[in-house]
Amino acid sequence: MVTEKKYSQMTEQELRQAIANLLEQARKASQLGHVNEYAVLERKAIMAQAYLVDSSSIVPGEMYRIEGDPGVFFHVDYLKGRFAWGYRLGGEKFTEALPISMLKPLKEGK
Repeated sequence: MVTEKKYSQMTEQELRQAIANLLEQARKASQLGHVNEYAVLERKAIMAQAYLVDSSSIVPGEMYRIEGDPGVFFHVDYLKGRFAWGYRLGGEKFTEALPISMLKPLKEGK
């Protein structure tokens, strides 16, 4: 039985390799029409990417763009682990958590 390391225990190189493998598997799942498998693999890659982001770059009280959701902004209330807790602007103030790898600074390009 092969035991995989947790993302938190991987080196940067191991994380990058794991992300590449997950994205390749997701691409293949998409080509085969396996929508659910594709979604799971894509989410796993996003979580692995969160371990490559310096959590100090996400500041509570600031607003960020959400990668993959153009025109939607996220207000960060606090961080817990590799997740930013807060709410999306424009709708109800429904608190949710997003992996920090999904958040992009407002000042960074379009």
